[in-house]
Amino acid sequence: RRMSWQSYVDQSLVGTGHVSMAGIFGKDGSTWCISPGFNISASEVTAIIGGFTNPGPLNMSGFHVGGTKYRTLKADDRSIYGRAGNTGIVAAACSQCVVISFYGDSIQPGQCTNTTEKLADYLRENGY
Repeated sequence: RRMSWQSYVDQSLVGTGHVSMAGIFGKDGSTWCISPGFNISASEVTAIIGGFTNPGPLNMSGFHVGGTKYRTLKADDRSIYGRAGNTGIVAAACSQCVVISFYGDSIQPGQCTNTTEKLADYLRENGY
C-alpha cells in the first residue's frame, strides 16, 4: 500500500533530518503535498518546472523560492539545484510530479541532494 503524498514529505524527506522543508508538485504546478511553512508560490514552482525542459533562463538568472533568489548550480531534464548563502534548493523531476526540497544552513547540501534524488528515483520507478 502506497503512503500518502504528505507522508513522503514528512517521513522520506523532512523526517530524515537531511531536508528542512519540501513539497511534491504536479507537472501542471498543482500542489500534491507540502511541509508547513514552505512558502513557495505557484509561479516559483512553474518556473522550476519550466527549467527542466528549458534550463537557459535558470542558468542565466537563477530562480526564486519563497521570494529568495537562488543561484543555479545545475539544471537539466532531471535535476535543478540552487544555492543562496548556506541554504539551497534541490528539485528532481519525475514523469508526473516534481519533488522540491529546501535545506537550511545546518544541513549538508549533499545530504539533501541524495535524500531528494532517492525519493525521486523511487517515484519514477513507480510510475510517478
